[in-house]
Amino acid sequence: MNVRATVAEVTNSDVEQVVAELVARARAAQRNFEFAGQDALDAAADAAAWAIMEPARNRRLAELAVADTGLGNADDKFRKNYRKTLGLLRDLRGQKTCGVVARDEANGIVEIARAVGVVAAVTPSTNPAATPANKIINALKCGNAVIVAPSPKGYTSCALLIGFIHEQLAKAGLSPDLVQVLPPPINKAATAELLRQCDLVVATGSQANVRMAYASGTPAFGVGAGNVASIVTASAPLDEAARKIALSKTFDNATSCSSENSVVIEDAIYQPMLAALAAHGGVLLTDDDKARLQAAMWHDGKLAADCTAKSATQIARLAGLDDVAAREPAFLMVGETGFGAEHPFSGEKLSPVLTVYRARDFDDAAGIVRRIYAYMGAGHSVGLHSNDPDEAVRLGTSLPVARVIANQAHCLATGGNFDNGLPFSLSMGCGTWGRNNFSANLGFRQYLNTTRVAFPVEERVPELDDLLGDFFARYGR
Repeated sequence: MNVRATVAEVTNSDVEQVVAELVARARAAQRNFEFAGQDALDAAADAAAWAIMEPARNRRLAELAVADTGLGNADDKFRKNYRKTLGLLRDLRGQKTCGVVARDEANGIVEIARAVGVVAAVTPSTNPAATPANKIINALKCGNAVIVAPSPKGYTSCALLIGFIHEQLAKAGLSPDLVQVLPPPINKAATAELLRQCDLVVATGSQANVRMAYASGTPAFGVGAGNVASIVTASAPLDEAARKIALSKTFDNATSCSSENSVVIEDAIYQPMLAALAAHGGVLLTDDDKARLQAAMWHDGKLAADCTAKSATQIARLAGLDDVAAREPAFLMVGETGFGAEHPFSGEKLSPVLTVYRARDFDDAAGIVRRIYAYMGAGHSVGLHSNDPDEAVRLGTSLPVARVIANQAHCLATGGNFDNGLPFSLSMGCGTWGRNNFSANLGFRQYLNTTRVAFPVEERVPELDDLLGDFFARYGR
């Protein structure tokens, strides 16, 4: 199915009608699908997964994404499309998402999984296939229909993906109206109207999109801003830490919100760690080169599009750092001591540029990360390279983060990986620190309602002293 050839151009004057027609078709398909049984829901989710995972289709999607958005690189997108979807299938396997899902005989409660209805999925240009696929699979697994609102640059990749999904749904005898995409031109008016008319919004991307989702009047899950920092302590194996940081910093040209933007190194191993990072392709800039890079990367306080998700060599050339570019760096490093808008390297860069801070010790390193997150990135996650597991727990109890990623390549681990227990996702909740209403990796449970049937049980009224006896003993009545 050639989605690009079949969608109609939409003007602002008929946005409401066009969206209403999409939603009406989605509701009609979803009403039948919701009660089709677990086998049908599983088949739909599997169809959407295979649509993106099949190698030839995956390669087309990865290459089109880079060609149309100019962000990242096709080989990494190919790997991301496959591995993130494979991991999601693993997480969903055997999960019951319709009918009775739990019985608590002691308390007389029966839990029934229910679909939410029609989901509006807002997706970013950085992952124009992987993120829509993740949301579509989760939505279908739970008996929902889904309409994707892609970024303007990501539309063609998303539309191609949905055409592939329609082909696979047809094999299972399922309606293509279960999965749709806003027709072009993609703009704020059309997206806002979709959010208003649907039953649930799941928004990934810019904070402007997340705020639009929260303001739509429709229940919404949105994500917080990324600006990950990782701490390297004196006990860490430095070469291994540097290898993992370099892998995370360069994967898909750092399009992921989970790629490190800063590394905080303890003073005792500062120079050896810089040497280890250099051995894995990092180039530390001089103060003069840093100033030229800053001028190239930010225009009027905003990240420059021509530096976003480009290779380090391309960025160095754009900044006029020809000597650096000639070295073909894997990533660029800049030293920093400040925080906030006056120190833009302390914020998110969406590029293979790593800010380096020097800390006296572990407590000072945690304090530096806290100051970074006071500016940008609170709630997301922090990385730690250390041989002391207690330090990871200390960060989890003291920093405003929903995840502590210990001794792993951060951008591969945060959204779930095959060597950790986090669920696979491309949307990270950042809790109230990041102005979100959840702090988990967005997964299938966010796409479900739960109905609880309560039966009578034998009355159990506790004695007051059983509940307040300790309080009375300490403080009196």
